[in-house]
Amino acid sequence: MVNQKVLDEIVTKVNELVAQSPVKDVEKNLRVMLGAVFTRLDLVTREEFEVQQEVLKRTREKLIALETRVAALESAAKSGPLPNTLDVPPETLDDLSETE
Repeated sequence: MVNQKVLDEIVTKVNELVAQSPVKDVEKNLRVMLGAVFTRLDLVTREEFEVQQEVLKRTREKLIALETRVAALESAAKSGPLPNTLDVPPETLDDLSETE
């Protein structure tokens, strides 16, 4: 069996060679180049994306609620004229506000 100390020395020497080799320079240059490309692309983080997704979901829910409300109001308007609030006694207005 090979001694652990010998294996550790071999690993250390290989790491030193890789650190001094052109492979390390290529890796470093590639990281810098990719970083510059990603910066120009104006990418967002996963967290920012998920926050925007949640905002869009809530906005969509509000839109659906408003569309439903508008449809109900349009339906009520087609059913008949809305009462003139100047001619309606205050207690009738209270009754109308309770139904909403």
